Amino acid sequence: MLAGIRDSFQKTFDKISGKGKIGRQDVEDAAREIKLALLSADVHYSVVKDFVDGVAAKAVGEKVLHSITPLQQFTKIVHDELVRVLGGCHEPFDFACKPPLVVMFVGLQGSGKTTSAARFAKICKNLGRRPYLVPADVHRPAAIEQLKILAGDAEVDVWPTCAGDRATSVAKKAVKHAAEFGYDTIIIDTAGRLHIDSEMMNEVKDIAKKVGPQRILYVADAMTGQDAIKSARAFNEEMEITGVVLTKLDGDARGGAALSVRAVTGKPIIFAGTGERMDDLEPFHPERMAGRILGRGDVVGLVEKVASEVKEEEAKRMHETMVKGSFNFEDYLNQLKMVKRMGPLDRMMGMLPGVEKVAKGINTDDLARELLRKEAMIQSMTIEERKNPKILNGSRRKRIAAGAGVAVSDLNRFVKEYDMFAGFMKKISKGGLGNLFKGLTPQMFS
Repeated sequence: MLAGIRDSFQKTFDKISGKGKIGRQDVEDAAREIKLALLSADVHYSVVKDFVDGVAAKAVGEKVLHSITPLQQFTKIVHDELVRVLGGCHEPFDFACKPPLVVMFVGLQGSGKTTSAARFAKICKNLGRRPYLVPADVHRPAAIEQLKILAGDAEVDVWPTCAGDRATSVAKKAVKHAAEFGYDTIIIDTAGRLHIDSEMMNEVKDIAKKVGPQRILYVADAMTGQDAIKSARAFNEEMEITGVVLTKLDGDARGGAALSVRAVTGKPIIFAGTGERMDDLEPFHPERMAGRILGRGDVVGLVEKVASEVKEEEAKRMHETMVKGSFNFEDYLNQLKMVKRMGPLDRMMGMLPGVEKVAKGINTDDLARELLRKEAMIQSMTIEERKNPKILNGSRRKRIAAGAGVAVSDLNRFVKEYDMFAGFMKKISKGGLGNLFKGLTPQMFS
């Protein structure tokens, strides 16, 4: 996530870290490097100037030049300025409205509007709401079909738009239908173009005029930089958007849109798209994003991720296992499945402070394949063998290895790793740390 900016910041910090004290020239050099890094990342010039000026002024004003920990002080200043540029504090989506709440998704073609609309519908459903999706991009039959498929994945209802229908007519009829049948959140996916044009803008404005949406979310592709900023400004001037959805942050994004859109439009970033899965639309937190850009990780986000993916009964079972010290291959398999549900390993590692540098030398694809191999070995065991690994003699191991498609030596190595891990789990239970999983309270799953 925003690897280019992160690496540039890290190079600047590394130069400062080798010095016991830094002078005014060091601060000016660091500010100049940061400026060049942000401009190369396609961050809007006005945002770059404001950010760099703020860092330079505070670096001198807070006496970083005479601090005994100049790197920590300077890093904190950069972090605080990043948080400010990104919006200051988390602004959640505002559902307060007399139902039905009508939400329009607008933006350029290919920015991720359709996917974001469906993901937002799933968020609404998980919150106990009754969402209704409306495909209003009548110019692209593929977009209509895509939203219908995604609606099925999210298990929400969708208006049966057909190619050739008029967008305004679709929106008006769908909103009337949804209101009559008790849907409380109506989500309209609108058409986009490769660039802003009057025909597209007039159509979107006409839809807004006909249905009166209470919320208009502009969807920005984080990888497009200045183009996303220009179109965001144009949409905001024409219909006053209420918030931004920043997509494709999991790609090789330069970061221009992420660091510019709030400052240019004055509208908060509400959600961030961080992956390919239906659940990969997350609330945007400026402080957490700043931490991840600077390699500080996002521990709070990681804990929330675990709480959202680990079921309450799984947490209770793991707690009981740790207290009893009775960890077996069945428990190991359950843990592997939990890890897989949490998403790509590189993203999970990126949420841990200080892991970024280490992770660069690790092939996460190899790690993922290794997890699959281990899962295959456990699934090739009988239930009895999983619950009582001590019975794994030579003939059993040969059968298990053949069933998993691995060498017996690979299985032996895995069993040895398991024995070490099981011993570690017993030490945890004796040391009174078994309450680790007990801390995942029912409230965290609600």
